[in-house]
Formats: sequence, C-alpha cells, structure tokens
Amino acid sequence: MATSFLVDSPDVKYTQEFIEAKYTYGTVQVCQENGVTKVKPTSTDLTFRTGLRVPKLGVMLVGWGGNNGTTVTAAVLANRLGLSWMTKKGQKHANYYGSLLQASTVCLGTGPSGDVYIPFRDMLPMVHPNDIVFDGWDISSMNLADAMRRAEVLDWALQEQLRPYMMAQIRRDIQDFKNSSRVEKVIVLWTANTECFCEIHPGVNDTASNLLQTIEAGLEVSPSTLFAVASILEGCTYINGSPQNTFVPGVIELATQQGVFIAGDDFKSGQTKLKSVLVDFLISSGIKPVSIVSYNHLGNNDGRNLSAPAQFRAKEISKSNVVDDMVKSNPVLYGPGEHPDHCVRVIYLLLAHRHHCTLPGQVVIKYVPYIGDSKRALDEYTSEIALGGTNTIVIHNMCEDSLLAAPIILDLVILAELCQRIQVGIGDAKPEPLHSVLSLLSFLCKAPLVPKGTPVVNALFRQRAAIENLFRACVGLPPQNHMQLECKTQRLWSCAKHGHSPVPPAWVATPKKAAPHMNGFVDPIESNGLPDRSAHT
Repeated sequence: MATSFLVDSPDVKYTQEFIEAKYTYGTVQVCQENGVTKVKPTSTDLTFRTGLRVPKLGVMLVGWGGNNGTTVTAAVLANRLGLSWMTKKGQKHANYYGSLLQASTVCLGTGPSGDVYIPFRDMLPMVHPNDIVFDGWDISSMNLADAMRRAEVLDWALQEQLRPYMMAQIRRDIQDFKNSSRVEKVIVLWTANTECFCEIHPGVNDTASNLLQTIEAGLEVSPSTLFAVASILEGCTYINGSPQNTFVPGVIELATQQGVFIAGDDFKSGQTKLKSVLVDFLISSGIKPVSIVSYNHLGNNDGRNLSAPAQFRAKEISKSNVVDDMVKSNPVLYGPGEHPDHCVRVIYLLLAHRHHCTLPGQVVIKYVPYIGDSKRALDEYTSEIALGGTNTIVIHNMCEDSLLAAPIILDLVILAELCQRIQVGIGDAKPEPLHSVLSLLSFLCKAPLVPKGTPVVNALFRQRAAIENLFRACVGLPPQNHMQLECKTQRLWSCAKHGHSPVPPAWVATPKKAAPHMNGFVDPIESNGLPDRSAHT
C-alpha cells in the first residue's frame, strides 16, 4: 500500500502551507417546463485549499467516565503503548478496527497491476488518534481506571495493563489543557447519557440572542445545550454523540454567527448503521420494504437511562427517520405519503409523538443489566416482491456497544479537525471555510444535522462517498464513479493495459512505526498525510 502520493496535474499546486486544487464540480439540474422534464448538466469551477499543518488536538469529553469515554481513552492508550493481551481465544493486539479513517481504504486509481488502494487516513494530512490529548467532565468522581472496570467492556488482562496509565491520565491531561502550551485546537464531544427531548420555545431558545439571554437569566437550559454554547463561544467545535436535540435553533444560529463547527446527532454504531445499508440495498434492488420491526436490549448505563420515557423520546426520533431518504428515492415503489411500517413505540406508548407515521411499526429498547455493554439487536424486514410475494429477513446482531462507539468518536474529532483546514472558493472568489453545520460527518451519526434547506442523507454508502470524494477533490482527483469504462469496451484503453510498476517519487516515505508514548507528550507533531516536500516545491 502507498502511504503518500503526489498528484501530477497542472490544476494541483503544493506549497509548504497547503494543497490547492482547481476542481470542476458537475451537477444535474432537473425542472418541469410545459409538462416536459428537462435535464441540464451544469458545472461549477471551484478551488479547494487544504492546510497541511496538522495541529496538536485536544478533545474534551462530556461524560468522560462513562462506558464510551473510558473505552475510547483506553483504546488510544492501548494503541499508543502497543499492548497485547491473552484471552481464551488467544493473543489479541491493540488496533483501531471499526474506524473509517484508520481501518478502511479508498481506491486511489488504477495502476499497472490493477486498482491501487490506500488507507483512508492517507488521503489528506490528519491527526493520528495516538496523538490526541483527552480531558473532560463527568458527574461521577470515580477515576478512569475504576470507571473502566465498572464499564465491563475490556478484557481483564488488558485492564490490568492499562490501569496505572488510566489513574495518572486525568492529572496529566488537566495540567496540559490548563497550560495550553501544547494543545492548539480543542474539540468538545458529548458522550454522556441521553437527555430529555427539548421543546423549542419562542423567546427562549429560538434565536441566538434569546438563548444567550435565557442562559444569562439563569433559566432552564439543557446541560448539553449549555456545553454547546460555551464551546461555540470559545471557538471550539462541538459534536453531539447522543440523540437529544441539543442543537436548538439558537445554538445553530450562534454557531453560524461565530463561524464554529457543530455536528451530530447520536453515534451510528450498530442496528441503525445496518438498517441504513440493508434498506438502501432492498429499495435500490427494486424490492419494497413494507414493515421494519426492531428490538434492542442492553445493560449499560445507556440502556438504563433509555428506560425512562422522557429520555426515550429523543432516541425514538433519532431512530425513526433513518429510512426516509431511501424511500423518497423510489417513487416506483412508494406513492405520495406512503412509507414502510417503521415507527417508534415502546411499552410507554410514545407512538403518539410520531404523528407522521401512518402505520404501527415498532422499535423496542429494554434494559437488561446482566448483559452489560453487549447489546442485542433483533430486526425483521418484510418486503413485497414480484406478483404479490413477500420476503422476510430476520437479523440477530450481538455487538459490544462501546467498542463500536469508540472508533466513531475518534473519526468524528479527526474529521472535524481536518474540515477546519479545508476551504472552498467558487469561481475566482477567495476560498472560505465550510458551513458551520458540518453535515459531512453524517456517516457517523444516526440523525444527521444539516444546514437549513439541505436534503438529509441516511444511506450509508452515499454518506461515505461524500467524504471520499471531498477528499479526492481536495487533492485534485475526480470523484470515484466505479464505471471502469476502460475495461468494458471492445478495445482496451491504454490505462487498462498492465505493464511494469513505475518507480515512486524519491520523497514518498515509507510508514514509520510510532514509538510508544504517553497521551499528550509527543514531539514533534506527526502527520499521516503528505510528507514534508519543501525541497520538491
């Protein structure tokens, strides 16, 4: 696998500070005129400018002592220290499996021996998770080592190795954040329990000024919204990893005014991620899902918290809308207003809150303490097929909830930091930052937050393609379309003929194994993207 690359194009310029790429963005406009559907291809000239300097990143977790917070901290420590441990199934080694950026690949193009794949993290310079400095808040006074043991997520043999490091972690990181000498950027991420759903009240939280006045007056505002406002005012990106509606209109307006990124909502880790793949597959194949029934039980704090009706309403909403864009994409299968039976209803009869659902589907979440963090999810998908037939798929999914969430947390903060270094210019205009509502992170969220008037996309592979193709645009490469026309015509094109491998540029670096080091104490800053090629510019 290549670990870095140089785009040989007159439209791409490398300097010591940034990569600048001229890019033509093609879209298709569709309109109705006098009963005729007119389709017009259009193109827009853009300039992408991506900063090459990777900063030292600090991440502050709200709910640091919970299952997700302790697990993501332990994962980074275990990888940084290169730990291995024995289990009943043999020796295990620390890794970042489950991370889009660290453990998946993208196709760079076609080489002499076929398609060339590189790690997603090598498309652009970005923070390595081993270099992230953690800090945070939690309502529990328990230290991270005891919180890790309480969570019952990690094997005991790994916990024993991590315990001395987890004990000292808090003091070191707090000192590091207080001194602010080594952290250049801070991202705040909510990984605490789900809050009650927050109603929107005119004059209270509907605008930025009203929300700030409400906080100043000491009136009731949800804790997650308080954290969001404080983060925005400090210029720190804020990510909501739980399903509550933290981002009331006042928060979104404030973020836009301040030019600060916000993203959410709710980590997409297990059942919902699978649903966004399977329903997309069925509808894209011309099969019509008519009933989706989902059931969950788990025994961690999240499960216990969601057993309360007020908290469950937030989860109810985040899980309900995951198939909407896929249904809307196929008017051959679904008429106006038609929708699969997929609503949220639990033993507390919250179905009334989902007034747009026309038929009674069911999503159930129950708290079963004995199984701890090992969540069980059961789903039944019933679809109509040809000539009145039906097809039913039943899935039983057992997953370690926090071990799926931890890599997602890392991907969220690393992507958010990278997006702070990406600017886009339209035509000859000066490149400017992306929109404050960072919808690019939708791949990792159940209920994607998008700018007002923007279509919501839940289909997983469309979300992934958006990230990959934005990265490609930043280095001047066309979007990946998988057509492979050079291999589908009678006469092979020159690019499809295999020959000898070319000699890579002299500056292309071989990957270096990071030395074990403690959180927040690494110098100099390392970059996983393009190497320093100042001598070659």
